[in-house]
Amino acid sequence: MMRSSRPKRTPANLSESIHQQLNMYAIAAGAAGVGLLGLAQPVEAKIVYTHAHVTIGLHDSYKLDLNRDGMSDFTILNTSYNNTSTWFNRLVVKTARGNAVEASISHLWQQELAEALNRGTRIPAARAFYHQPAFLAIGAYNPGGFTSIGNWVNVSGRYLGLRFKIDGRTHYGWARLNVSVQKASVTGTITGFAYETIPGRSIKAGQTKEAADDPPNEDFGVSLTSPIPGTPQPASLGMLAFGAQGVPLWPRKENEPVVQDN
Repeated sequence: MMRSSRPKRTPANLSESIHQQLNMYAIAAGAAGVGLLGLAQPVEAKIVYTHAHVTIGLHDSYKLDLNRDGMSDFTILNTSYNNTSTWFNRLVVKTARGNAVEASISHLWQQELAEALNRGTRIPAARAFYHQPAFLAIGAYNPGGFTSIGNWVNVSGRYLGLRFKIDGRTHYGWARLNVSVQKASVTGTITGFAYETIPGRSIKAGQTKEAADDPPNEDFGVSLTSPIPGTPQPASLGMLAFGAQGVPLWPRKENEPVVQDN
């Protein structure tokens, strides 16, 4: 048998620097592939709902933690206040820094009144968001009689429209309450709350899961320069009896600006 005279090949000895470069190229290519796979994964929309049944009586409060991270996003308080002739019982929602609630201004009382949204109302909609404390309901009494003020007087299963921040990004949610006003006594009961996990995506009042007809991710961070005026509250005989004594429902610093966004 004849043997080939072709010389045997010996493996080439690559320098250490070339080995390092090839390894770097392999790592970079692998990372790029993983990155592309990550980009291909869609962000899953999800609504997180929390059931609750908490009664907020006089001098009680409830810290609303929408995303359950241990930090209060909103606080609902039941407080009282009196001046020389009138006693007030007030259910009010206060916001943590950077958060806001859908509300309107009462021209008669010059106070923010929280909107009482019906189930299915989209949040946000064509309403103003206020950082200032917003009243749900107010019961008042003086020698002239009793009166009540606010959009939440004796309503059940209505919703607060809420805007809050998670890691600096805007999210929307709702809180469901029942409110009872008996003469000058006000009681609130919170029965549940929810929020949308996708930043900027709207949510419907009462919505607890994603729906196929929901709009895509949207940004509602446009500032509103002219807030939507609130509907003037009709003046009842009891309210007229309070006169100027009924104006300071919530102490406010002189010339304190009201900040609102849409």
